[in-house]
Amino acid sequence: MDYESMKVSELRNELRNIGATVSGTKTELIERLKQLNLKQENVITLEDDDLLGDDYSQTTVNSFVKRMRTPVYGPINLGALYAIGVSLLMLTTVLIIQPSWLGFGDEYEYELIDFDQQQVRIFAQELVDLGHPDWEGRMSGTTEESNTAEYISSKLEEMGYQSEINEFQVPMHHVNSEPSFRLCVQGGFGFSPCDGPLAGNSQVTSFQHRSDYVIQGFSGQSQYMFNEDIQVTDLGNGSDESLWQTATGTIGYVRGDSSKIGNTELYSNAAMNDLAGLITVNKNYNCGKIEGNDCVPIFKGTNYDSLVEANGGSIPTDIPFISMSKDAGDVFEASVINASEPASIELIIDVTNDEERTIYVPCGTMQGKSSEVIIAGGHHDTVYQAQGAVDDSSGVASVLEMARQMSAIINETGTPERTIKFCTWGGEEEGLWGSRAYVEEMQSSLRENLRLYINFDMNHVDADFENRGNSLTLFTNNEDDFGHMQRITEIYKQERSEIANRYDIQFQLLDGGQGDANQMPCNSDHCPFVYDLGGKDGRAVVCYGSGSWEYHTYLDTMDRFNEESLAVSTTIYGTYMRLLAYDSNV
Repeated sequence: MDYESMKVSELRNELRNIGATVSGTKTELIERLKQLNLKQENVITLEDDDLLGDDYSQTTVNSFVKRMRTPVYGPINLGALYAIGVSLLMLTTVLIIQPSWLGFGDEYEYELIDFDQQQVRIFAQELVDLGHPDWEGRMSGTTEESNTAEYISSKLEEMGYQSEINEFQVPMHHVNSEPSFRLCVQGGFGFSPCDGPLAGNSQVTSFQHRSDYVIQGFSGQSQYMFNEDIQVTDLGNGSDESLWQTATGTIGYVRGDSSKIGNTELYSNAAMNDLAGLITVNKNYNCGKIEGNDCVPIFKGTNYDSLVEANGGSIPTDIPFISMSKDAGDVFEASVINASEPASIELIIDVTNDEERTIYVPCGTMQGKSSEVIIAGGHHDTVYQAQGAVDDSSGVASVLEMARQMSAIINETGTPERTIKFCTWGGEEEGLWGSRAYVEEMQSSLRENLRLYINFDMNHVDADFENRGNSLTLFTNNEDDFGHMQRITEIYKQERSEIANRYDIQFQLLDGGQGDANQMPCNSDHCPFVYDLGGKDGRAVVCYGSGSWEYHTYLDTMDRFNEESLAVSTTIYGTYMRLLAYDSNV
């Protein structure tokens, strides 16, 4: 046949008719058909002269074939009949049941979706450009987040989706203005002031916001000036309860170490013991990997409900909470903790944390023939002080590219069997507020109709993956979805080997209940879709990447961005979405 002149759809029909794989480029489809036809032409039949060799005449062959086709009658051999019966039963079992240990399995028409690396980089850069003019982040509840939601909604609408922006009122802290953190060691035997015209003999150290220190989640506000002489209590690593009890009315100072005491516990202790403020120092996380030998300050959130409980039913509004870099912490310790005459402190933190703010969830929907739905999403918000190129502009760019590819497929193929939806979430960094609120509002519909949720959150490998690691972990809580992930990955490795071979693609099945050792982690927006569906565990697939040392720091910039790495999970999960969209039996 003249395969070259045939359309791709015609080539795929030819392959379907003989039960072959239909994915790949036109060149690959043609080559597959040629190889299969060559194999069929070489099949030996009983009519072939080559069957019995050159020494056999046609008469001999005909006689042999005739004997093979002529029934033989004789005495009934019960043993033979029994053996034949068992053989037939085994053959029937194999043909009908097709056990996986013999290599049989369900046949699915996986067809890899395309992925445009250049377009994904454009999406990510445009998201980054929407950040705060000074701090660069797209913090939830801000103008920057609102503009981001509008951008995503407009992109989905351009692709042909029915677009909407959902709004939710949630507890949210808000950084109102640039903070100030300074130390003053008084000169002239302690009589020179730290401010004013006579301050020349005093030594004032100003710490730089974002690079030396960052405000932490649900920090309160403060306006501690040099002349107030606020005291500092050394709390060690924060694990000694008796030290906390002595710190009332002072600023607590905590050195982060391998004990890994979290922000929620530390801030709750500060609230319960009426501290005037809390400072932690990064002493052990990614030290010497990002900026010289320093340990860069990291933004971390705090569990709102736990903090309210620790504070007697309301959020503490006057306990500032900051985290410092190791180098800045060494300066602070030398001047304040270990000095014979500690320095005075100025700490002005302008934060509102006891009000609700509006966060946004833009969604684009392509209606299918049924109400069953597949949802893909990622969070569009970032920490307040960083571009968030990796966390999570990478995930949102992946969502937009998958949406773009699926739109093209639907335009070519027609209405899908299932509805598909693409959403991005606000409020993730402060407690999964957007995804939780959306799941709560759509509870009844999702419990009944959600087939799968696909989460993209840092599904990214750093641009310097040769030195940082190249692993990507695909995981799910459902065994059937796990099997599809693995089979599609094998096809991806064959058909997109130039990318697949550069990354270590790993798998995890985490099908335990909430609280079990093998539960799905609840550290991103897939958690509500799995565990908040009112007594029914939902199904989700997720991807996490490696090498993102700048996570939650001011250095999470487009310099680290590696769009190629996003092709792996976006193509694999997009291919699975395509199968689910058009095959309602899967």
